[in-house]
Amino acid sequence: MAGARCLALTGNTLYYLLLSSAVQLGGIAMTSLVIGFLPVAVTIIGSRDRNAVPLHKLAFSLLLCAAGTICIGWQAVALPAPGSVATQAAGLLCAIGALISWTSYAIGNSRWLNRLDDISVHDWNLLTGIVTGAQVLVLIPISLVLTTTPHSELAWAQFAGVSIGVAVLASIVGNILWNRMSRLLPLTLVGQMILFETLFALIYCFLWEQRLPTLLETTAFVLVASGVVSCITAHYRPPGDQARITAHV
Repeated sequence: MAGARCLALTGNTLYYLLLSSAVQLGGIAMTSLVIGFLPVAVTIIGSRDRNAVPLHKLAFSLLLCAAGTICIGWQAVALPAPGSVATQAAGLLCAIGALISWTSYAIGNSRWLNRLDDISVHDWNLLTGIVTGAQVLVLIPISLVLTTTPHSELAWAQFAGVSIGVAVLASIVGNILWNRMSRLLPLTLVGQMILFETLFALIYCFLWEQRLPTLLETTAFVLVASGVVSCITAHYRPPGDQARITAHV
């Protein structure tokens, strides 16, 4: 239960509070650039696990990942920054906090799942979701007190609808798949899988804006995809080597 409380806080409640604050204070570009280094952070920390792929074998993949992230945010960074320097600094701190929060979640969640092999990924997901819901109930009165802008009933209904949709698709369906992957893959590979979040976010953006990707965005796609392929290649072991590792363990 203690593990579920920590994971619910770092991966859901605290992460989204910091992320939304970073977007509002510092803008989407700066936030996306900072959060884009999630795969790098998770992979570097995961490389210290027992029998993990050495970091030097993942260096090329990490460089591709970082280059793709920079390409994604380069165009937006060139735009005028919103707000004052102090506001930008506060947004940057929130983005860094969100990066630390979700990195902690990805690593802790993977290790708890491997430790509690008698609990299914579905049960673990439901437990985390229940704890997250309890944390949200505590935050609702606080948010209502701090809210100064009046909203219509239609606006509240739209907000509730979007929240329910995100809860079902991301928090339930998405987390079940994520937990299953975290149990099957090493942390050094789990980190690279986060890159698909960025790719699908870009695809959604193109569909929403009804346009084709720019040259930088296309380059980012190629770099990110190449980084994932490179990371998978670095994790490949011939069947004989894998059998010897398993026997040694």
